[in-house]
Amino acid sequence: MRTYRELFAAAEFRALFATVSAQVAAQTVAGIALATLVYGATGSPLLSALSMFGSSFAQVVGAATLLSAADRLPPRAALAGLAAFTALTTAVLAIPGLPIGAVLGVVLLQGLGASIGGGVRFGLLAEIVPDEGYLLGRSLLNMSVGAMQIAGFATGGLLLATLDPAAVLLTSSALSLLAALVARLGLSARAPRTTGRASIRATWRGNRELLSSPARRAVYLGLWIPNGLIVGCEALFVPYSPGSAGALFVAAALGMLAGDMLAGRFLPARLRRPLTTPVQLLLAVPYLAFAAAPPLAVALPLVVIASVGYCGSLLLQDRLVELTPAQLRGHSLGLHTSGMVTMQAVGATLAGAVAQTMPAGRAMAVMAVASIAVSALLARAYRRPAPVDLHATAGVTVRA
Repeated sequence: MRTYRELFAAAEFRALFATVSAQVAAQTVAGIALATLVYGATGSPLLSALSMFGSSFAQVVGAATLLSAADRLPPRAALAGLAAFTALTTAVLAIPGLPIGAVLGVVLLQGLGASIGGGVRFGLLAEIVPDEGYLLGRSLLNMSVGAMQIAGFATGGLLLATLDPAAVLLTSSALSLLAALVARLGLSARAPRTTGRASIRATWRGNRELLSSPARRAVYLGLWIPNGLIVGCEALFVPYSPGSAGALFVAAALGMLAGDMLAGRFLPARLRRPLTTPVQLLLAVPYLAFAAAPPLAVALPLVVIASVGYCGSLLLQDRLVELTPAQLRGHSLGLHTSGMVTMQAVGATLAGAVAQTMPAGRAMAVMAVASIAVSALLARAYRRPAPVDLHATAGVTVRA
């Protein structure tokens, strides 16, 4: 598969694309509604932020305990069930007068579910498309995520102008139900990628196997740390330019969409590994200029250019699929997703702490320097050969 038209010609890919799009739109609408609801009830920026992003921290727990389920569940049933679970829990959040402790507890439960969902979703993608089409398919799904986030924030804001947050949460719940229905009716019934019972022990064993390879470890670190530090830069858009933060977020989304399209559609396979480090450096270098507090007219193109560099994660994901045995791909991609969102939350927290001691623009430059240093240190590690188990374990069933 070399074109988006070829991808959309596959009915099962269309169903997966629609499922992911509906779920991302639902989560985005729910996030802005819940943050508004919690802030209105408590007046606390911290609790408001936790209600919106706290599920990211729960994914670390899921990565340590639940990820073995990603390859041991039938993909269609898992995706439909997780979307239905999100719909139910989002409806619970709309209950009037729900205590804040209960709200945060539900958010954490949703994060645990999401820690499995990423592995199931992207493991299924690797089954739907041939190996050479994975990067193209993942780039298109990433573009959908970016577009749905922009649309979700815009729609959520419009709905909140006319409806109360509880009603907006119920709208999000309906979108999640739609995602569950599309998954159930549009995806084919497939057997789990491996057998055995999902358990904490099996999750730990899978994590150990995945992280035992120096080549895979380097890819995971590259997927988690440089991007997470730059998300910290984005977390400072509001203090950097309170009246124009929305424009900066849109610029970041546009740059990310452009990068995903370039990497997925036009970058030849032979250039993917050589360009990984330069692209990751591109993600950070433009933010060095923020130390000089550039005006918005300069800041916007800098953010667009930097965000093109997010496509470096696509190149590393392609490498991760290459380095991982087929029966562990769901687990492997779930570990990537959970680690990524966790490091984004850590990066945002770290950037906020740095910005307590200096202007936001300088804090963004500090985060960029850290990202550049990590990318430079990992450049050599990316060239490590594939682990022996890539071939030795092919076709072997992993059992709990």
